[in-house]
Amino acid sequence: MAKQKSNVVTDVLKGTSQVFFMENSVTGVLFFVAMAYASYVSGVWATTIGAAVGVIVATLTARLLDCDEASVASGLFGFNGVLVGAALPTFIAASPQLWVYVVVGSAVSTVVTAAFSATLTARWGIPGSTGPFVLTGWLMVAGAYSFGGLHVTGDAPRLATDYVQGISSIPQPIELVQIFFRNIGQVYLLGAEISGAIILLGIFIASIRAGIAVVAGSVIAMVVSIGMGADPAVVSQGLYGFSPVLTALAVGMIFLEASPKVIAYAVLATIATVFVQGALDVMVAPAGIPSFTAPYVLTMYLFIAPKKLMAPHPHKPVAGHIVGHEHRKSASPASKAA
Repeated sequence: MAKQKSNVVTDVLKGTSQVFFMENSVTGVLFFVAMAYASYVSGVWATTIGAAVGVIVATLTARLLDCDEASVASGLFGFNGVLVGAALPTFIAASPQLWVYVVVGSAVSTVVTAAFSATLTARWGIPGSTGPFVLTGWLMVAGAYSFGGLHVTGDAPRLATDYVQGISSIPQPIELVQIFFRNIGQVYLLGAEISGAIILLGIFIASIRAGIAVVAGSVIAMVVSIGMGADPAVVSQGLYGFSPVLTALAVGMIFLEASPKVIAYAVLATIATVFVQGALDVMVAPAGIPSFTAPYVLTMYLFIAPKKLMAPHPHKPVAGHIVGHEHRKSASPASKAA
């Protein structure tokens, strides 16, 4: 008897929760509640609708392409689609062409996810994570400039020269709380702190340890970005925190086995992500595209790749160069004469 496929609704909700590496339908529901709340506050529902379309299309595409059934059921082919679906309406004005773009982009994200799995993951053991979303999102937003039916909107990241650098004051406690939750909400491109709180609740429901890692990532991002004097307006929106939040979770708990050394390693990776965020914001601004989660993706790839191979690359002493007692004893007469 043929094995019955998993429920599409469950697959979709798990795909939504997998943005934070959770495989939990209830968490997925809460993530949609968080998006709906942000849409209600702003009066713009395109992001929530786009996210729903994105995850459904991505999941159905994976089924049609006969992708690994267990991965589809776990939501691993849906989370990049939900991010593409949320991102495109955020940066491109609503139009009939936009929704065609969302459907195509979400379907393509599934193919890109499979491609990452067949190359990056299969060859080097590095998870693709939101890399397919970043690549697909960059190409789709950049491509929108070429089509008259699509209008790119939103504020491009500020260049470093646009911000008068100096010592920034520490935000008031209430603003620190808002920034803390916005750091989490901005993973889904949500600027409402209540949405971030709902997302964090969903994470804690799925995994208390994951929730703690997300809390730590948000706090570290705040301390580093404020302490380094990053643009207060950008920090306040949570735009320096969403990638570090994902890095703290991915490196500290998901892809490496937790231990004191791994926790310290994850802290370093999280701090590094804040700096990579600032660098990439400046680098992509001239192209008129957002950095998305690229700072997290790049940092995570670099910190996950070494795994157990943390020792320096083995090498031999240069011939004829006196290096240590053992080498002097084994040196050839010619090298001694030299």
